Amino acid sequence: MSLQRLLIKKSVARIQAESSTSTLKRTLGKWNLLSLGIGCIIGAGIFVMTGTAAANHAGPAIVFSFMLAGVACALAGLCYAEMASVLPVSGSAYTYAYATLGEIFAWIMGWLLVLEYGLASATVAVGWSGYVVSFLSGFGVMIPPELTQPMGHVVTLANGTTVTGVFNLPAFLGILAVTALLVIGISESAKVNNIIVILKTSVIIAFVAIGAFYIDVVNWDPFIPENTGVTGEYGWSGVFRAASIIFFAYVGFEAVSTAAAEARNPQKDMPFGILGSLIVCTLLYIMVALVLTGIVPYPSLNVPDPMAVAVDAIGLGWFSFIIKVGAILGLSSVMLVLVYGQTRVFYTMSRDGLLPQFFCKVHSKFHTPHLNTMLIGAVVSVAAGLTPINVLGDLVSIGTLSAFMIVCISVLYLRYSEPELHRPFRTPFMPWLPIAGVLANGYLICSMPMETFLHLKWFFLAGLVIYFTYGRRKSRLGREMFPRPGDPEFITKEHENRTE
Repeated sequence: MSLQRLLIKKSVARIQAESSTSTLKRTLGKWNLLSLGIGCIIGAGIFVMTGTAAANHAGPAIVFSFMLAGVACALAGLCYAEMASVLPVSGSAYTYAYATLGEIFAWIMGWLLVLEYGLASATVAVGWSGYVVSFLSGFGVMIPPELTQPMGHVVTLANGTTVTGVFNLPAFLGILAVTALLVIGISESAKVNNIIVILKTSVIIAFVAIGAFYIDVVNWDPFIPENTGVTGEYGWSGVFRAASIIFFAYVGFEAVSTAAAEARNPQKDMPFGILGSLIVCTLLYIMVALVLTGIVPYPSLNVPDPMAVAVDAIGLGWFSFIIKVGAILGLSSVMLVLVYGQTRVFYTMSRDGLLPQFFCKVHSKFHTPHLNTMLIGAVVSVAAGLTPINVLGDLVSIGTLSAFMIVCISVLYLRYSEPELHRPFRTPFMPWLPIAGVLANGYLICSMPMETFLHLKWFFLAGLVIYFTYGRRKSRLGREMFPRPGDPEFITKEHENRTE
């Protein structure tokens, strides 16, 4: 097996031609795309991870962590905007890698996107389940604790007794609900998402506006807690560690690029959706972090519902109810967009032959990849029912950061390999901005603990096994460029050789 075979690339012209023949329906405008990004970014990061990252790593300096993460995302976001305007297809970083680095790197990127979207949606569903259980209990609806925890997880009840989890039923049902919505149609899903985004953004703005009057600046002293002597526990190393954790929250703007094949005017609307959602959400994150750490001492924020804790601390019970509703809505839209992104990446990989063909079959009425969506929904819903929320955050962040690095590299490659290519949106400050993007995201990957990479190796090896046993043999591009005896492409090539 030659290195040349592993590094075959799709031409930009071919990718653009395939985009024009896509059977997906183009129904999304620029405001839909902006809403899609905000819908995915504002979720677990702002409702859950802000508190845990502040309590365990950065303290009030979590604000700087969001700034660092926002800058790293902005560097990648500008590169995403250019690539999405040039290659308006569903595959996101997978497709960009196919055009610039070669098939093996495209497969690795696609496999990491499985980690990024599939496992992230399961993780968010577990957080959503916690808020739903808390919300229902306020109305006297009690779900048996065995059905709100993953299998084998021991939880201590208020009366001191312990129970062992069997299955997280609310998380399971939550993923099934968004899967059904995605099967019906992306236009309908986008309308629901738009409504949710308006409601949860209003809740967050209200939290900032009301909470600002209850800030006690004593809680900001010291703003950067002194390092404990352990790397990543407070101090500046803690700020960087927290930044790598909260990258989990920024998967949303990358998910916008997976909607390119369903955007009405992707060349203009994709940059608007990607950069707009990133700017809006970074500003909201910073404001929430300031108010949160100003109301409650940061050590008290190591809970799954930090915003509700802050509201309870200022004695506004009615607003705590609203915060829980906002969290449920917020996490619902995140699940929707993450499952959506996963299905579109699989759709594109299937069209390329790297995955079985049923992943790209489109429903005749709904114009959605229904079989793909139902299978992914089933797998993710089971994972959500069985997986603890604290297991997957760093793994998902690695997938996100890797995607960002690949896109920055792809912009550099195309600028020098195809300088005359029409680019509706151009990344500024070339080549320094993409280089800075690679370095910033690479540094955040290196700040993660070694245990994360040890967990990743088995997932990575499984992906390579699938590629070499199935994807490499079935690749459409590979069979055209390196046909084997018996393939139609081989017979055609043999005929051409004889007639020359």
